[in-house]
Amino acid sequence: MNDIHQPLAELVSFVRQAYPFILQQDLYRYLIGAGGTFLLVNTALAGWLSARKIRADRPSARQMLREFVASLRTVLIFSLIGLSIALAARAGVIRVIESPAEFGWWYFGFNVVALIVGHDAWFYWTHRLMHRPRLFRWFHRLHHRSNNPSPWTSYAFDASEAVVNGLYLPLAMLLMPTSIPAAFVFTAHMMLRNAIGHCGYEVFPARGDGRPLLGWLTSVTHHDLHHARAGWNFGLYFTWWDRLMGTEHPDYHRHFAAAVGRPLALPTGGSTA
Repeated sequence: MNDIHQPLAELVSFVRQAYPFILQQDLYRYLIGAGGTFLLVNTALAGWLSARKIRADRPSARQMLREFVASLRTVLIFSLIGLSIALAARAGVIRVIESPAEFGWWYFGFNVVALIVGHDAWFYWTHRLMHRPRLFRWFHRLHHRSNNPSPWTSYAFDASEAVVNGLYLPLAMLLMPTSIPAAFVFTAHMMLRNAIGHCGYEVFPARGDGRPLLGWLTSVTHHDLHHARAGWNFGLYFTWWDRLMGTEHPDYHRHFAAAVGRPLALPTGGSTA
């Protein structure tokens, strides 16, 4: 009996030690990312950025409270997926690199970039799938109740959508040895880009002709248009997939130019896209 009880007791002890830390990290990530963006962009800099506000109206306090409560459930789901990563690493199924120096700093850079680029592809295609009529009500309807989003919207998911979003990291780590610092940079970037993308103020730089200076990145206007007109702009970090698949809103550049307060200079042919 001791042969059975000992491994079980060690497993329970591991979970008791690891899970509170994982839950804390996921909660802090959301509070600092969404809360920090809200306090900085939507509060402290709101006056200075007023000319770059995408919509005239503001999300209601009731909406933001609903988003916050839903986000706490997402934090719980993400933390349980994080625990599954820890258990898989303990069992040797997933290889977690102790230190970036183990594989070299070049691999650390590759690791972070690969996680981000891979996540953008995962998000684009699962996001499009969740917009199919038969799946939308079960996976994505709650997120789109926030037609005019706020930073708190960033984690306001149905439980099913939270699971789909959270599954990316363990699947990626099954395919690619990942260090804890690389995973931290990836999840911090994910949270910050998500919160900024929902903030309602166009904080990305513009060119003189009214187009985004960094056209390969999704701007705040890019994702805000998705909440306003849900059949377009499915990308998370980059515009690549939307442009390749023809799902970028045809008036995106016109909306971006309006948000940054610059006249849009039309290219040859007169298209605003």
